[in-house]
Amino acid sequence: MRFMVIVKADKNTEAGVMPSTELLTAMGKFNEEMVNAGLLLAGEGLHPTSKGARIKYSGKQPSVSRGPFTVTNDLVAGFWLIQVKSLDEAIDWMKRAPFDGGAEIELRQVFDTEDFGEALTPELREQEERLRAQVEKK
Repeated sequence: MRFMVIVKADKNTEAGVMPSTELLTAMGKFNEEMVNAGLLLAGEGLHPTSKGARIKYSGKQPSVSRGPFTVTNDLVAGFWLIQVKSLDEAIDWMKRAPFDGGAEIELRQVFDTEDFGEALTPELREQEERLRAQVEKK
């Protein structure tokens, strides 16, 4: 099972406040533990929304809004992509993340091809596998 671990933004991340050396050191150690356990697939921090944009699709013409966006609990400051055996294992790992007061993360399971059932035809499955192989080559 793959899980996206979503690190929620707050007023500090949205203001562009960079993490301290201590937090970067602790995060590096935590990331190394996940790599050594064979579960970390990816992980990155994100710039504040002031450097981003949103695209809303309604009707024929998408509309673009450039950041910054109001700080709400739906903004993302970073993420990990992990592969574990269960949600409980993901929770156990993320309880060890070196965050302190006020930080919040969300865990969401990533769809696997078998989750789509018969709607994912053999042709679509082949296309998915081909595209994944192309991405892995880069």
